[in-house]
Order: sequence, then C-alpha cells, then structure tokens
Amino acid sequence: MARRVVTGWKLDLADCARLLDLIPALFPDIVADHVTLRSGTDGDTPLPCKTTGEVVGVIDDGLGIQALVVRIGGTTARADGSIFHITWSLDQAKGRRAVESNQVLAEKGWKPLAQPIAIRLIPARF
Repeated sequence: MARRVVTGWKLDLADCARLLDLIPALFPDIVADHVTLRSGTDGDTPLPCKTTGEVVGVIDDGLGIQALVVRIGGTTARADGSIFHITWSLDQAKGRRAVESNQVLAEKGWKPLAQPIAIRLIPARF
C-alpha cells in the first residue's frame, strides 16, 4: 500500500524569515513551513503548478493557534472547502497541533492584512 502524503507547497526560506519579521510568532512553537493543497495523496498525485501566493490575512485564537491566510491563484479557498493557510505558531505545551488551524479558521474566520504580502511557493509532497 502506498504511503499517504500531503501535496502542496513548502515556503521559501527567505520569505519565511521575512514574514517572521513582519508577523511575529505569538506562540512558542513556530511551524511556518508549508501550505496544504490536499492531504492523503500519494506519489502519483501531480504537484501544483502555482509558484507564488500572497499572505492576505491572519488568525489567532488566543489559545495557542496562529495561522496566516494565503491567496493562491486568486483564491483563499481550497477544493475541500477549507482555507489555504500557513500554521504560523502554536503552543504544543497546551496540546495544540498544526492541523487545528483548519478548525480555528472555519469557526472564527480571519482578519485581512492592510496589504497582501507576496511569497514564493515551492511545489512539494511531504
């Protein structure tokens, strides 16, 4: 049986460092490494074609999850109904996990940034 992986994008390291300067991590555990396109894929799933995006919003639930909303190809909406995002920081000591960003965004929405921030995206499986 083929190993199931995530297909999406890794963040460009220079863009990640620049974003951390612009939007500081609020919680002790910095994730800041990828944007998911689809979960549960395999090695035959095509990589995405887009290589740029824009950070357009942020969410912080005040309880240990911080995420950045990303617009890719003109939309923030993933095909599965969730929102393109980067889990930015979390508090693992409180039991928080990166996957919870999806639920926080669905329940609380997000706040738009004053100006979008362009980022490079590296198509990847992980």
